[in-house]
Amino acid sequence: MKSIRSRILSCALSAALFVAVSAHATELNVMNSGGFTAAYKALTPKYEAATGNTLQTAWGPSMGQSPEAIPNRLARGEPADVVIMVGYALDDLIKAGKVIPDSRVELADSRIGMVVRAGAPKPDISTVDAFRETLLRAKSVAYSDSASGVYIQSQLFRKLGIEEQLRPKAKMVPKIPVGSVVASGEYELGFQQVSELLPVPGVTFVGKIPESLQSVTRYAAGIPVGAKHPQEAKALMEFLASPAAAPDVAKTGLDPISGQ
Repeated sequence: MKSIRSRILSCALSAALFVAVSAHATELNVMNSGGFTAAYKALTPKYEAATGNTLQTAWGPSMGQSPEAIPNRLARGEPADVVIMVGYALDDLIKAGKVIPDSRVELADSRIGMVVRAGAPKPDISTVDAFRETLLRAKSVAYSDSASGVYIQSQLFRKLGIEEQLRPKAKMVPKIPVGSVVASGEYELGFQQVSELLPVPGVTFVGKIPESLQSVTRYAAGIPVGAKHPQEAKALMEFLASPAAAPDVAKTGLDPISGQ
């Protein structure tokens, strides 16, 4: 009887808390960068339905000189309760005193993948040797101007020993999704973080590049110094990193962090 009574009281308390949260719904300001966008959009309605809170979102890259970049938004004094961005860029904000150090929550890892134009044969990239051969045979190769593209240009081709062969036919594509220039037929192969390739129409996702050649980008979240709603911000980040959120995160091409 005591156990049943405890469960009833627990349920009643949970219901009361939900009503209290709903009665005092909070609008959280979130700044979110590209790689976690699809997962965030999938999880936002579930968070809002469960809490009664709403999310006001500003979009921008984790770094760079553009006015939309998260560090530049914070520098202008734009309001933010949560920032979601590349982990090492978040570390820079923590070091600069812009984000509370112990607020950091690990969200997901992003790996590099490859696409071809829809209807084109899917080349073999299952092994390092097969991947190298696919690159050598390709007529043209595109990669992003983000961290993954910098890695491809400065390290990946060199690791494979084909830097000279790829230089005339491989190009960094700025600002727009790499998948779009593959879908148009302008380039034969396209490389970018998987989560940014999957939403692009007109392409076929071939797969992730071999793990031994990967450059893994960690996404994390933190609470800026001076956030108006730090408790609600912490709850949001914990939800995004929770096992309950993992299936939605995985569907977008990201790899949820195990053990959270």
